[in-house]
Amino acid sequence: MGNDIKSLSAAVEERIIQIIKENELQPGDRLDTEMELARRLGVGRGTVREAIKGLVSRNILVVRQGSGTFLAPRPGVADDPLGLTFAKQDRRLALDLLDVRLILEPEIAAMAADRATEQEIRRLEGQCAKVERFIRGERPYQQEDVEFHRCIALASHNQVVGTLVPVIHSSASLNIDLTRNELKENTLRCHRELVNAIRRHDPQGARYTMILHLAENRRYIQAPEE
Repeated sequence: MGNDIKSLSAAVEERIIQIIKENELQPGDRLDTEMELARRLGVGRGTVREAIKGLVSRNILVVRQGSGTFLAPRPGVADDPLGLTFAKQDRRLALDLLDVRLILEPEIAAMAADRATEQEIRRLEGQCAKVERFIRGERPYQQEDVEFHRCIALASHNQVVGTLVPVIHSSASLNIDLTRNELKENTLRCHRELVNAIRRHDPQGARYTMILHLAENRRYIQAPEE
């Protein structure tokens, strides 16, 4: 009996995902109520409730008490896809993450240069300026730097790249911590050059600049501490 209930709940989970796709719901959109879903799917509210719990655990839905059930900000993407929460946050991990970034981000930048729309370029320019303001004002700029790289990833118009953004986020955050913000000028220069290459729709220029940007971070982290 217990297995039958689990099987029904799993089937309802998949049906709810199908409803989300069919209605082209976007992150933050509100789902039907439990009662409405139960009626629509021909099952009990208890089954719907269990299915929603399952989808919450899969980071597809979020439940806000008193407001309803909504599509998660990054549906289906775990906050820690590589399981690094319990990894030692040290130089070795930063170098390993940079190796991954050097494989991925130059090509992401090249795709962005080839495909970015005018609106995306303006957003990237605005984010670049924001990072610069934070750095010049000696304010913590970690989150703004992460957002800059996210803007490039989104401008690539590759839907798989969106699932790789958490890797970029983890690395960018750790790099800033380990370099003790010593590479601010390199960040400013490379960010501007990246924006310029993407604005020119110059994939090779964007690819090369991203390699230089990440290689400089790697060189600094790899150098023995004095």
